[in-house]
Amino acid sequence: LPRVISAAATLSIAERRQTPVPLLVAGLAFLVAFGEPLVTLGRDWWSDPDAGHGLLLFPIAIWLAWRSGVEKERRPMPRLGMALLSGAIVLRYLSGLAAELFTMRVSMVGAVLALIIYFIGLRQLWRWWLPILLVILSIPLPAVVLGTLALPLQLMASEWGALLLKARHVPVRLQGNIIYLPGRSLFVTEACSGLRSLTSLIALGLLIGGLWLRTIPGRVLLVLSAIPVAMALNAFRIFITGFLVFFVDPRLAEGVMHITEGWAIFVVAFLILAGLAWLAMRVEKLMRKTPA
Repeated sequence: LPRVISAAATLSIAERRQTPVPLLVAGLAFLVAFGEPLVTLGRDWWSDPDAGHGLLLFPIAIWLAWRSGVEKERRPMPRLGMALLSGAIVLRYLSGLAAELFTMRVSMVGAVLALIIYFIGLRQLWRWWLPILLVILSIPLPAVVLGTLALPLQLMASEWGALLLKARHVPVRLQGNIIYLPGRSLFVTEACSGLRSLTSLIALGLLIGGLWLRTIPGRVLLVLSAIPVAMALNAFRIFITGFLVFFVDPRLAEGVMHITEGWAIFVVAFLILAGLAWLAMRVEKLMRKTPA
């Protein structure tokens, strides 16, 4: 792939704009080099529930990039692009030897960024900052990282849920991530840790902040606010499940009702984020009106 790109370097900028051949050849070489991580990524989006948000984020990222368009005054940086592309290909080769999917996929994104720098320039990356971040968030984390993050979230969600149940005078006993009720126990699994909803809410906060807000501090605060919102609502979901199990029917902890609770909680989280974004917009407008 670097040799294919270096062949295009012999053309002038005007020639590169007039002919699509270098771009087509570079695209074909990219598919040959990064076809495997691309295919496995699409397969994980389709089959893995923890990676399913990629099916939504990736098309949105492509649409946002298309809507933003390309810089009119292109400033290609062949040397920097070639150096980054070479590094991405080396990383792809090494991660392929180790069969490490996450690094392979990161190298694929790095190669795309290198090609953008080579043909258009660094300013295009800033123009496409939101689509690029959405694509990065669509890459599933390694299983080791997921396991490391899920356990503390499981324990914290279990503790918060048990505290809420005690506040409603429900007799509970907490042992790790298991909540014991009279004649019944609730096991807070890794799927109920809130990690999946946390990843989705961070991506949603990034999308809302990028589209609605205009200042970097406002966008950062909105994304960070997704963390406590996801954790609190996941604990509330555990509380609702335990409350219904104790006072109504133990079968409500399983099946369609349990899945419906998860969707309802996510809708509430979306509304909370939208409300926080609206408040941030109001603050930004007030700051713009306030004379310096």
